[in-house]
Amino acid sequence: MAAEKEKLRIDKYLWSIRLFKTRSQAGDACSKGKVKYHGDSVKSSRVVAIGDEYEVKTEAKKWVIKVTGLLNTRAAYPEAIKHYIDITPAEELDRIKFEAASFHTGKRLSKVGRPTKRDRRDLGEFMD
Repeated sequence: MAAEKEKLRIDKYLWSIRLFKTRSQAGDACSKGKVKYHGDSVKSSRVVAIGDEYEVKTEAKKWVIKVTGLLNTRAAYPEAIKHYIDITPAEELDRIKFEAASFHTGKRLSKVGRPTKRDRRDLGEFMD
C-alpha cells in the first residue's frame, strides 16, 4: 500500500509545485509536447521519481527542474519550492529578463495612444 502512495503523475506534480494554475493545463502541456524528459515528450500519466530532470515550457518561462520530493496535493508556494530545484540555464534567465523589460501588459502606456479626456480638452483649447 505504501508503494501505491509513492506513485505520482507528472501532470499532478507540475500542478502541485505551482508551475501550472490547473491540473488540466498541466495535462494539456504534456499532450502538446511542452514537458520533456531527456529530450523526449512525456505523457501526463508518466510517474515522477525523485532525481528526474524535466524541461517544462510554460507561458512565461522555459523551466528545467530537478525533482527533490513528491508532493501529492497543491501547497503554498514556500512549501512547493522545497520539492524541486530550478536548474534553468543562465542564458534562458537572461532572455526572460530582456523580454520582461519589453513585455506588453495590455495596458496603455503613458503618453502613448489615444488621448485622455483631459488631453482632448487641452488640445481643443490649443486649436481654438
